[in-house]
Amino acid sequence: MLEGGDQGMPGHADWGEAAPASSTERQRLETEFLLAVRPNGSIIQLLGQVSAERIGINATDLNCLNIVALTGPMTAGELARQTGLTTASITGVLDRLEEGGFVRRERDPKDRRRVIVNLNPGPGLRQIGPTFGPLVKAWRAAAASYSDQDLRLLLGFQRRFEDIVRGQLARLRGDLESGSRG
Repeated sequence: MLEGGDQGMPGHADWGEAAPASSTERQRLETEFLLAVRPNGSIIQLLGQVSAERIGINATDLNCLNIVALTGPMTAGELARQTGLTTASITGVLDRLEEGGFVRRERDPKDRRRVIVNLNPGPGLRQIGPTFGPLVKAWRAAAASYSDQDLRLLLGFQRRFEDIVRGQLARLRGDLESGSRG
């Protein structure tokens, strides 16, 4: 894991200040927690790449498919905005996903110029079960060892963390769009 310095990545000392009233133990725990969470992004990205290969698509296509699955029907433009991809790139993604039987595009009945992307509950999606089913089964086995209260705490943390990450994504996209890199 990168701790900073020679690789151009900031070490944990560069991660901002702890709350002023924080004890040394609290600061240590916060840092240890951040260091424990940090590899998850890389591991999840690697899981996505390997899973996409197993399913027969690329990681970007799997990410788009996941967004549609979690969000529900959406326009191609909405998918482009959520992913940060250009509309031309989304067209290519949707072409591949539709060809693979994962999604279908339908004209918006209210505005025929718009295309709505829907999951296609056909053979394409059935390829996903064997890939992610064991992950879900392992998660359920792990979750069984936690109380309902513990799971509510973890769920609350996950939602807050997602909000933080989404905020940082919006900040970085804004910085990139305005030409700033700071």
